[in-house]
Amino acid sequence: MSWKTLCLLMLLCLVGAATPVYRSSAAMPVAVQGAQNSTSAPQFISAEQLKAKLARDEPVTIIDVRDTQSYLNNNKIKGSIYIKLRRLAYRLSMPPLKDIPRDRQVITYCACPHDEASIRAAQIILDAGFKRVQVLQGGWQMWLKVNGQTDPRPRA
Repeated sequence: MSWKTLCLLMLLCLVGAATPVYRSSAAMPVAVQGAQNSTSAPQFISAEQLKAKLARDEPVTIIDVRDTQSYLNNNKIKGSIYIKLRRLAYRLSMPPLKDIPRDRQVITYCACPHDEASIRAAQIILDAGFKRVQVLQGGWQMWLKVNGQTDPRPRA
């Protein structure tokens, strides 16, 4: 086997291992309420359902895991907390996240085309012992489509 062929095979293996698996939105579960445990996949909530919860002032923690560029160039969902996905597990041990009751509803969102980052964030939060974790289906784009409340992001 030539050196070029070997390098190409190694590169393909690395790319294949780093590529997320995409599911069609039709296969994704739709907004299921209630508790789940860390062995199950995170459930989804629609933008309309979240909008209604916020209108009723229900206690909910919203975690924004959009990439830095998306966060810097846009507003955020009203009351959400921005945390980089790669730092989420660590930040769960620090305020304000460490003070959130484990039975409080937590909703994650991102701007990914298939909610990949928010699904990963929800799994990290479930694994940390939270019981009611959901992913905003359609993320930031869907929130804008339903004219959900936004806050300007804090300026540095």
